[in-house]
Amino acid sequence: MVIITVITAVAFWHFRQPPMTDFNTVKVVKRDLQQNVLATGQLDAVRKVDVGAQVSGQLEKLYVEIGDKVKKGQLLGVIDSQQAQNSIREGEATLRELRAQLLQAQAEQQLAAVTLQRNQALAKLQVVSRQDLDQATTQLAVKKAQVGTINAQIARNQASLNTAKINLAYTRIEAPMDGDVVQITTLQGQTVIAAQQAPNILTLADLSTMLVKAQVSEADVINLKPGQKVWFTVLGDPTRRYNGVLKDIQPTPEKVNNAIFYYARFEVPNPAGMLRLQMTAQVHIQLAGVRQAQVIPLTALGDQIADNRYPVSVLKQGKEDKREVTIGLRNDIDVQILSGLQLGEEVIVSRSGVGDS
Repeated sequence: MVIITVITAVAFWHFRQPPMTDFNTVKVVKRDLQQNVLATGQLDAVRKVDVGAQVSGQLEKLYVEIGDKVKKGQLLGVIDSQQAQNSIREGEATLRELRAQLLQAQAEQQLAAVTLQRNQALAKLQVVSRQDLDQATTQLAVKKAQVGTINAQIARNQASLNTAKINLAYTRIEAPMDGDVVQITTLQGQTVIAAQQAPNILTLADLSTMLVKAQVSEADVINLKPGQKVWFTVLGDPTRRYNGVLKDIQPTPEKVNNAIFYYARFEVPNPAGMLRLQMTAQVHIQLAGVRQAQVIPLTALGDQIADNRYPVSVLKQGKEDKREVTIGLRNDIDVQILSGLQLGEEVIVSRSGVGDS
């Protein structure tokens, strides 16, 4: 009977105890807080040039391979120059012929001038007829015209010769800038035809400075402006941050699966060459920031009381203490506390009931 009474008392005491509450807390800390726009970007070179051929012919020699570093003016390849050399020889021969014709025409002009002077003197003595005098005058005018025509032909053929010499120079493909060979379009031995447009031989890129094009949604782009701080990481090294400053926002959008995106661009130095073309960048564009802010997790806030005022619960001496706080900057994870909490206090972020077993 005594045993039954004891068991009954213990059971009665057990079921009358309220269930214990297990609190998950986080301390109020000080650290830098940022409000960022997150975007995915792609790396490209700030300067990238397609090196083409301005004359037609076979690419006789290509002196570079993909990945080679080149300097401005360096010889990259040579196109068959036989046609250009023949044009030069033909032009030079034509000029020699025209200059000989010019000498002959100038001599004939000089003879016509002397003949006219003689006839003019004889005409005063009425030794020659008026018809002979007119004929001598006309002959001099014809010879002058011939000299003018040959001079024009010489000028035209000289221009053609100059063009032929330029075309000969174009058979040497030289680097227009310092950079890396990132693509070869035309292989050695292939024939290029430059009749309608300059065919591409290879592509050079200056990889010392990279351009990041971040794809920003239309909901976030209204908050962006040039000059904002930005940083990113790449998939191969997510622990290393590359910092930059927003350069511009492209005005033309791109539609992806019925969603509208805009490109926000910025440049970043690449002295070590770690960044490469077409790399994917995880971009963070800073809209606002506070240094050494008093911070708690956003999940610790209750329902809004008023503008920037929220309730929170603090664990104090094992008991829950209700507070009202004023918040400042916030992002998707944390929030700045302007008033209502002290550094080091434990804020309750979640709770669960725990019964005795």
